[in-house]
Amino acid sequence: MIIFLYGENTFQSREKLKAIKDKFIKEVDPNGISLLAIDGETAGLERINEAVATSSLFSKRRLIVIERIFNNKDANLQGAVEDYFKARTKDKADDNIIVFWDEQAREKLSKKKLYKFLVLQKFAQEFKPLSNTEASAWLGQTAKKRGGVIRGEAAVRLTSFFGSDLWLLSNELNKLIAYKRGQTPGLIKDEQIVTIEITDVDSLSRGSIDENIFALTDAISVRNKPLAIELFENELAAGVTEGYLIAMMTRQFKILLQIKEALEQGLTPRKIMSRLKLHPFVVQKSSTQARNFSENLLKQAFSKLLQVDSQMKTGQVNAKVALNLLIAKL
Repeated sequence: MIIFLYGENTFQSREKLKAIKDKFIKEVDPNGISLLAIDGETAGLERINEAVATSSLFSKRRLIVIERIFNNKDANLQGAVEDYFKARTKDKADDNIIVFWDEQAREKLSKKKLYKFLVLQKFAQEFKPLSNTEASAWLGQTAKKRGGVIRGEAAVRLTSFFGSDLWLLSNELNKLIAYKRGQTPGLIKDEQIVTIEITDVDSLSRGSIDENIFALTDAISVRNKPLAIELFENELAAGVTEGYLIAMMTRQFKILLQIKEALEQGLTPRKIMSRLKLHPFVVQKSSTQARNFSENLLKQAFSKLLQVDSQMKTGQVNAKVALNLLIAKL
């Protein structure tokens, strides 16, 4: 069985991937010994074959997750992988589950040979970014799963602050639920539902961080590095975690890059809002900033932020030092 999960909505695609893994561990392999992960960016066909073809003493089936294979620089790999799995799908005795996961949108993958094979599989699913309206509805549904209720106006306020980025919205929702539990005397933990009001969002969520991040990237765009570093330090002093700040900066530079590309194509602000599903305020502010950057510099900054985020999570760098250096170099 081949499963293909792809698209820019990585929060929900990761949720789907986790559900697949959890089900496999529960029903097939409680010890997780037959569950393997392969870095598709660096793996060759030999490594994939080794993982797929090797039998397990503990389970008749294996679950192999291959991530980001479309980023592999081996020009011949995708064709070889397609041929390999076409041959294996003819083997009726092959009970292995192969999951291909990627964070790129259909538009970027559509011309790739392996994509054309994978997207035709029975269990292929694209995860598109949600609109702000859809994200507000998602907040309502997710709050109930986590023991809370969020008022409609509170959900709208959160999406006006953070857009449809489900990673950020999820973190904010957890924070708000924890806050309301702590503010309710006599509440039995996880047994009673709490209600999130718009006043809670306004008092607790750093919605203003959007404006602060705009100010930070604006200072970078006009090459006012002393001000950029001062604003960065102010955010940390105000209690914003380094990881959260990196996530917000990465999001903003991704938006700037997308808007830069859209402006180069001659799109109007209205069309940009429709295509990227961004709030008018974000498009307006970001369009001005994007014009002060070259496309190449935006790509470099976005790539470096992703690198810093990865290195920070694995303890390879001090995030504060790395971000200060990045700001100084831009």
